[in-house]
Amino acid sequence: MTPEREAKIKKVLNRRQNGLVVVMENVNDPHNISAVMRTCDAVGVQDIFVLNNRIPRHKKFAKTSSASALGWLTVRQFTDTDACMAAVRQVCDKVYATHLGVSSCSLYEMDLVQRIALVFGNEKDGVTEECLAHCDGNFIIPQMGMVQSLNISVACAITLYEAFRQRNNAGLYNGTAQLPPERWDELARKWKLYDGDTTNATEETVGIP
Repeated sequence: MTPEREAKIKKVLNRRQNGLVVVMENVNDPHNISAVMRTCDAVGVQDIFVLNNRIPRHKKFAKTSSASALGWLTVRQFTDTDACMAAVRQVCDKVYATHLGVSSCSLYEMDLVQRIALVFGNEKDGVTEECLAHCDGNFIIPQMGMVQSLNISVACAITLYEAFRQRNNAGLYNGTAQLPPERWDELARKWKLYDGDTTNATEETVGIP
């Protein structure tokens, strides 16, 4: 590994965010999942939870469009809502879902600097009631058009870049490592910081059981 490559990996690791995770529930289209992965990597989200309680578990994702991101992320798949949300609660203090309801707040009213999980639901039906029961609240992305919906990958990108804006203003991308030291070291090893490159990264190496 060249010194330049090693320096880049360390720089990226130092900007990975602690306590900012994405949950995708019953997202059918693997290309939507891939687009979300790319955005997560771009803004420093390390952990993605994929919950399939209404559709079959994904055997593989669309690697042709997400290969540049998949090897750098930790993806955990679940088929049980309670188990998934319990795992999410281990790393986040609050859980908010994209859901249009009477008590939903605007994305731009949310505190995205806190340790928070952001839940995005199925392309057609949204987040299930079962999953909503585990959430602390709901949020919407303000829209001025006739159609009050966005593609999940677009909604996720808008949300995560608002999180980036808030966290950047709070100094969480200033180069000081945000992850616990043991997690930083674990990812450094998985990214082959000491053993080589990640060209041949597989689903097993990115945390999919």
